[in-house]
Amino acid sequence: MQIRNIAIIAHVDHGKTTLVDQMLRQSGVFRANQQLTERVMDSNPLERERGITILSKNTAVRWGDTKINIVDTPGHADFGGEVERILRMVDGFLLLVDAAEGPMPQTRFVAGKALALGLKPIVLVNKIDRQDAEPLRVHDEVLELFLDLEATQFNCPFLYTSSRAGTATFDLKAPGTDLNPLFQTILDTIPAPTADPEGPFQMLVSTLDYSSYLGRIAIGRIERGRVRVGETVALLPLGEPGPLGDAPYEQAKVVKLFSFDGLERVEVQEASAGDIVALAGLVGVEIGKTVTAPDYLERLTGIAVEEPTISVDCKVNDSPFAGREGKYVTGRQLRDRLFRELEKNVALRVEETDDPQTFTVSGRGELHLGILMETMRREGFEFQVSRPRIIPREGPNGERLEPYEELMIDCPEGYLGVVMEKLGPRRAELLDMRNPGVGMVRMRFKIPARGLLGYRSEFLTDTRGTGIMHHRFFDYGPWAGPLQGRSRGVLVADREGMAVGYALFNLQERGTMFVKPGDPVYEGMVVGENARVGDMDVNPSKEKKLTNMRTTASDEMIILEPPRQVTLELALEYIEDDELIEVTPLSIRLRKRALGATERRKLARNARSAEES
Repeated sequence: MQIRNIAIIAHVDHGKTTLVDQMLRQSGVFRANQQLTERVMDSNPLERERGITILSKNTAVRWGDTKINIVDTPGHADFGGEVERILRMVDGFLLLVDAAEGPMPQTRFVAGKALALGLKPIVLVNKIDRQDAEPLRVHDEVLELFLDLEATQFNCPFLYTSSRAGTATFDLKAPGTDLNPLFQTILDTIPAPTADPEGPFQMLVSTLDYSSYLGRIAIGRIERGRVRVGETVALLPLGEPGPLGDAPYEQAKVVKLFSFDGLERVEVQEASAGDIVALAGLVGVEIGKTVTAPDYLERLTGIAVEEPTISVDCKVNDSPFAGREGKYVTGRQLRDRLFRELEKNVALRVEETDDPQTFTVSGRGELHLGILMETMRREGFEFQVSRPRIIPREGPNGERLEPYEELMIDCPEGYLGVVMEKLGPRRAELLDMRNPGVGMVRMRFKIPARGLLGYRSEFLTDTRGTGIMHHRFFDYGPWAGPLQGRSRGVLVADREGMAVGYALFNLQERGTMFVKPGDPVYEGMVVGENARVGDMDVNPSKEKKLTNMRTTASDEMIILEPPRQVTLELALEYIEDDELIEVTPLSIRLRKRALGATERRKLARNARSAEES
């Protein structure tokens, strides 16, 4: 049986997972009357809720006598580490590009990584059934992208596809009826794995899974030889490629061996070179380690992933409401969970600090860190998070460098002025601007990563929800100097109690509320955004006193505006350095680091005197 190994890579929302759905359907994986959900590969609850792919996943289809192993990858820049580590498993890739939007920042990032490894591309201009589709323009833009990336694979095939309809064609004048042209192109273009099935066994671990019954499961492509259930294998430590030498290594027995077939893992007794398999029984396995035959200890080149660009402090919850809602609340439990995440999240970094209750967590972006925190709170963890901060570097001459992002914005022409006005103080530099003529303007900026913190919610408000923004890591550049922070202050509760409608009604003139009647509050908790600069201490639990003036009709006039929904991503963007996010399984609260009003005033005075001196 022949094998082809491919990855599907693209920008977010360009149709990767929908295309995999159609490939599974048309290859006969499902029964004709089988009930299916959309985006069947997005099995994680968070992926279903948000409509994005977060984790890379393996599947396989059979076309004739060929098995095609497919890896579906995330399209969001924050999960680029998921894409980087699976590219070592495949020999070619399908590059999906939206027929209206064209190549976006993440398209450039993932295509550059794949082309640098010498993988064979097949370009799919997808969503050709969109009303504003311009597939021929996008075809030329992809060729320009390949030219910018100094690619040598210019003679790759181009297909025009519709993921939703499940069609593919080489010629726009002859509409496709199914995905047969795509399957045939994969067989003709993507090379079979160049692996020696007769040599000693060797495999690189590209991803991990976990089973409560089997423990850690290592997934990767067999580079050489064969492996059978019950055989003893060697698990080599991370390090330079080549012979192991005298370094210590672990030996383990292959307890179970799985191959991929459709959405299922099929238990097999033997697998040979070129196939993507899952091994169970290796206790200390990690991503990037090499599994070999015990008598031939040779390491493969490990997996290199770009460094994180932002970090936050994760600490034990010490608010007055600590321990009320969470199941795991201690420093030891928090530490174990964060270090356990490192086993499969290769783009993440966790460091211990001088405070045993505080840990520094570094990642690719706010969404990358936000997904980890959301997962932890759903597992029952309770903790606090600081404001994100960028990770600077030192230049060759000792100068201070900071990460810059490439920011792509699509917005209606009428909002062009307000977008430019807001990005100016954030030190954004306009690289190019296009007006395709459909009422939308596309702008590309280079902006310090610090300048993007807190901008997304402001951007959506400014464009009335019609704008689209994407960004990816660009490079490290010179320090841009001080940037303006949040322009408004916050409303801070001055005592513990329960939020009351009467008090909130009087306070909503002062700003936007974050709490509703019945929510518990404590001293130092942020309950709303002030309409002016500077913080204000308020009493959200103040009740209306009984007087002889009270009438039954007076309370009916209390009409409250809906409070602003505080999500993790919004909170990470919103808070300042003197504030924290309290994350529990049931609530997300904002609070001041120093809860007491007197203590906060004292700290503010000390900070002012330090600046003056």
